[in-house]
Amino acid sequence: MGRRWRDGRGTLVVPEPGGTAVPLELATSYRARIKGLLGRDSIDGAMLLSPAGSVHTFRMRMPIDVAYLDRTLRVVAVRTMKPGRLGMPRLRSRHVLEAEAGAMAGWGLRAGVRVEVLVAGEGRP
Repeated sequence: MGRRWRDGRGTLVVPEPGGTAVPLELATSYRARIKGLLGRDSIDGAMLLSPAGSVHTFRMRMPIDVAYLDRTLRVVAVRTMKPGRLGMPRLRSRHVLEAEAGAMAGWGLRAGVRVEVLVAGEGRP
């Protein structure tokens, strides 16, 4: 599933427990991945950094939840990071999801869950 997306918007679908749909920003270019959530006070939904194996929270204004995803979009690990931290790279991680701290637990996002990314304008494959 070596899918490559473009910068833009979409929807993150968390199938369990009840099929949560979350607004998603896709950051796939070098410039968009480097900027990420820097300078923001909040985010509506989540941001997908791809490709990415780790993140940092230097110069961030808020704590964030970070989910590391493998190439099949299965969650490898979920961590909450305070500003000013460097996340450890995850061995099988190919993509990273970022959201406001506490949001991912509310969506049912945890290790082992496989998510789906729907890109605006493409619909389901």
